[in-house]
Amino acid sequence: MWRRLLLERERWPLWLPVFLGLGIAVYFALPVEPVSWLGAAFLAATVAAALLARRWNGAFLVWVPLTFVALGFAAAQFRSTWVAAPVLERPSGKVSIQGLVDEVEPLAEGGQRVTLVRPRVALDGPVPTKLRLRLKQDLPLPVGAEIRLDAMLVPPPQPMAPGAFDFARHAWFMGLGAVGTGLSTPVIVTPPPDSPGLGRLRQHVLERVTGQLPGATGGVAAALVTGETSAIPRPVLDAYRDSGLAHLLSISGLHMSLLAGMAFFMLRGGLALVPAVALRHPIKKWAAGLALVATFFYMLLAGAPVPAQRAFLMTGIVLLAVMLDRSALSMRLVAWAAILVLLAAPDALIGPSFQMSFAAVLALIASYEKLSSPMAAWRAAHQEWHHRLALYMVGLVLSSLVAGSATALYGAYHFNRFALWSVLANMAAVPLTGVLVMPSAMLSLLLMPFGLEGLALVPMGWGVAAINWVAAQVASLPGASLLLPPLPLWGLVLFTLGGLWLALWQGTWRLWGLAGMAAGLAGFLTVTPPDVLVDGRGYAFAVRMKDGSLLVNRGGRLLRDTWERRAGPLSAEAWPKAATSADQRLACAPGFCLWRDDGRRVAYVQKDEVLADACASADWVIAAVPVRDKCRGRARVVDRFDLWRQGAHALWLSSGRVESVAAWQGDRPWSHHPAKRRKKHEEISPNISNETNNGDS
Repeated sequence: MWRRLLLERERWPLWLPVFLGLGIAVYFALPVEPVSWLGAAFLAATVAAALLARRWNGAFLVWVPLTFVALGFAAAQFRSTWVAAPVLERPSGKVSIQGLVDEVEPLAEGGQRVTLVRPRVALDGPVPTKLRLRLKQDLPLPVGAEIRLDAMLVPPPQPMAPGAFDFARHAWFMGLGAVGTGLSTPVIVTPPPDSPGLGRLRQHVLERVTGQLPGATGGVAAALVTGETSAIPRPVLDAYRDSGLAHLLSISGLHMSLLAGMAFFMLRGGLALVPAVALRHPIKKWAAGLALVATFFYMLLAGAPVPAQRAFLMTGIVLLAVMLDRSALSMRLVAWAAILVLLAAPDALIGPSFQMSFAAVLALIASYEKLSSPMAAWRAAHQEWHHRLALYMVGLVLSSLVAGSATALYGAYHFNRFALWSVLANMAAVPLTGVLVMPSAMLSLLLMPFGLEGLALVPMGWGVAAINWVAAQVASLPGASLLLPPLPLWGLVLFTLGGLWLALWQGTWRLWGLAGMAAGLAGFLTVTPPDVLVDGRGYAFAVRMKDGSLLVNRGGRLLRDTWERRAGPLSAEAWPKAATSADQRLACAPGFCLWRDDGRRVAYVQKDEVLADACASADWVIAAVPVRDKCRGRARVVDRFDLWRQGAHALWLSSGRVESVAAWQGDRPWSHHPAKRRKKHEEISPNISNETNNGDS
């Protein structure tokens, strides 16, 4: 083992971002928020120990990794404290809001979503410094303008099931303290300043693209140019997801490398046309520098999401290497990009964008390291055009297989779906993106200041429409999207560590990583879906039917989609409001339902007057009303107060296991308990809250 480590000494630095990510993961996995000084103390202690032990041979193999673990933990804790902002405690009711427009996003189903900063609103409690509203009107609201309207606000919603997407945590790191719905037409109180800003430029580009290319074509084109997907209709988004083309809608390595490559070769070719410049100046370095500026602008225009940050960093290192006459080490390039992204935004580690983006790039580079020599030899021996075409097709298929295989598990973990025909879809869509769509997008940005962007947007629309058609056709194939059970966290960790071992080492011992990946995949076999689900209000309720499907009484599309992904396919049967289900397991009467399974009985109660009957006839009582001491005896109770304090619940009746959102989240700044949240925000920013409230009053 030690001899093998020494033989691959040059690969040791590649593990530094892994240890950095491990420290970040430890912070987010804690069940309680650590004391504020813990991260800094841990980092200082490991740095001191590393300095003291530097003279002992091999000591750095222990203390350098521990130092990076401590650095990751400290970075995550610092980031969580740095972004802390007031969060709304309870629904506001109808209030009057005045604030600055920070972002405007058109919605495919009509209306728009507006983000306001520094809002002024009279609230009993902390006033958010940033909030997001959904408006029914399609009004020209310029970024930077101050508007006033009536709205209803609610705190950022908690997960709809234990283990589901935690929007409250996502909002915490965005600084978003409330969401809501506009009740009146917004009025512009103060127009935006005359000086242009990046937000106004992004809005202007978005409007020009969607205005020239309406409908789904415009929505997808806007996503490719600005990174904004809100204008894409839901069926089109579903088709991209089910066909394995969703990565095209996220500005990442493919888009950034295409733009950088086009900018570099166009600029270098243009400069080469001027002999006086080409013969006297390093036009290759100039082109690389200007291409770097272009990719940086593209990243900012896209809102700098994590995949775009990673792609810009990697592309930037390559262009910088060109300017410095140095060779870029691809795997080290990925490591440096990961370190920079994780230090700048540690919370990105737990999101699908970071995981899928880096998994794909790491797998592609590791594969290229092994296959580049035989492919180069084959290319040298086969010079005909049809040989080059065959090599291109093989490379395209191989790239799709490698990237798809590397990201499939992360997609399954976060979205519980697997796109079976993704290779077929990517073989058709990726060449279209590289040859027609992205060059047209770049040209449209160059022509936009002159009002001539239509010359490029029209052919871009043709390419986007073709990709939309490919997505729809592949998504309609049998078994295109397979629904998978939720993978346990330990399965994701084992698969990731196994994949890293396989990709980062070069000797035959790297194959040990396959065992870790297989153990991670085995996590799917250990999952038992819950028998009963109930939301945090006691409003929506679901039970397992005899055929394994989930019968849901009510709830919106988002709740049903979340429960389907967490607990299995939804039943096509309608909820029996005053009848019995087809499998005779569920019987309902006004305000009361009783579900039976293998001798176990669960009562769902919505009215006080039927509570006594439910307690007498059931082993479990799920009540949308307070129970207190009204249900004494053997029945286990989850009542309105439990749901209010702990959020949505999941029940496994055979084992008696109960999970709640609050228990899953732990005691963190973004977690569920309203009373705890109030105390936290009073500690975090009493001055902000007091000053804002005084100003409002």
